[in-house]
Amino acid sequence: MSYARERQLDGLRTFAVSMVLYDHFWAGEGSVLGHLGVRLFFVLSGFLITRLLLESRSATQYEPGNTLKSFYIRRALRIFPPYFAILGFVWLVNLEGARGSLKWHALYLSNFWYALRDEWTPWVLCHTWSLSIEEQFYIVWPLVILFAPRRLIAPICIAVITFSLGYRFYWPLTGIPSLARDLLPPASMDALVAGALLAVYRSSTEAWPQWIRLSWAPLTAAAVILLWLRSISMTPALEWLTWIGSEVSPLVPLVMLVGCCSAGLRGAFGRLLELPPVVAVGRVSYGVYLFHPIVLSLIVKAQPFIPVNVSEQGPWRFMIGTTATLLVASISWLAFEKPLNQFKRYFPYVRAGRVASLPSSMKPSEAGGREYDTSAYRRISDERAS
Repeated sequence: MSYARERQLDGLRTFAVSMVLYDHFWAGEGSVLGHLGVRLFFVLSGFLITRLLLESRSATQYEPGNTLKSFYIRRALRIFPPYFAILGFVWLVNLEGARGSLKWHALYLSNFWYALRDEWTPWVLCHTWSLSIEEQFYIVWPLVILFAPRRLIAPICIAVITFSLGYRFYWPLTGIPSLARDLLPPASMDALVAGALLAVYRSSTEAWPQWIRLSWAPLTAAAVILLWLRSISMTPALEWLTWIGSEVSPLVPLVMLVGCCSAGLRGAFGRLLELPPVVAVGRVSYGVYLFHPIVLSLIVKAQPFIPVNVSEQGPWRFMIGTTATLLVASISWLAFEKPLNQFKRYFPYVRAGRVASLPSSMKPSEAGGREYDTSAYRRISDERAS
């Protein structure tokens, strides 16, 4: 896969985190763009993680134990340092009174904390619900990809997605909207595993199924309408139906967007995604997402020293908050995260000296549907943040 295609995936991260920043810094009450951005992040994560694991599995001398160990260590090197740094900062200053719930966040159980309380308190760490779901996914999913029979991985993906979609139809039966409907793991498994299914499918072909080519346009239109409807007042029954539709209808368009960019999207949008500033923001998007509520809390406290209004949603909060967040995320990446990520080279997915071409007798379909290319392992060894 060319570096141009990898740049486009970084560009998608920029669009995803931009939706989150707009939602939290500028948009009014009822906006769902931030949630849509998180869903895009989930599809990207499921796709990238599964692709890496499948490529590791294609090695001639595949060692699942080594790959699994390397995966967990590399994820820890990428995710833990900045995450626990912000938890340490929040504990030190007791920002927004968040010290009392830190053990839940430290154990990556933030989604359960907010679901059980059914309120966004403390709000300064409310974004960690999605990080917790991703971490819960990272613990379990490699076991499926590395140890399940190859022929069963796609059916497992379909079963998980079906269960996740069915989970949504359970909630109207409860009669009471709740944060749990969005924060418990089944609510996000459809997006994460849809990305994983895309990686499985792309390991054998790059052609889109007929039903996706025919459905993505009407589903995109339906998603736009339903997402807009969620911002207006309606009856409880219509609210439930709109919620279900707005969660399900964007799934295929998001998967198709990730799939097109992973293959190299042509045209103006593809070139936009590859612009150096867009790619650069995408590479530090984890830090941007992680730090932005902390930055927001601090600039609101600093309002007496800021000549424009940052205490309320609007363009000034967006401009100053985004600039400050990008600055903090960039410093964190260059001075803290990037040096620690260099240790990943000691934990390759495939042991040194064991990357070899596939036997000549092996058909392309047995190698994931394409001729074996050791450059895939160079990319695995040099994996960027995902």
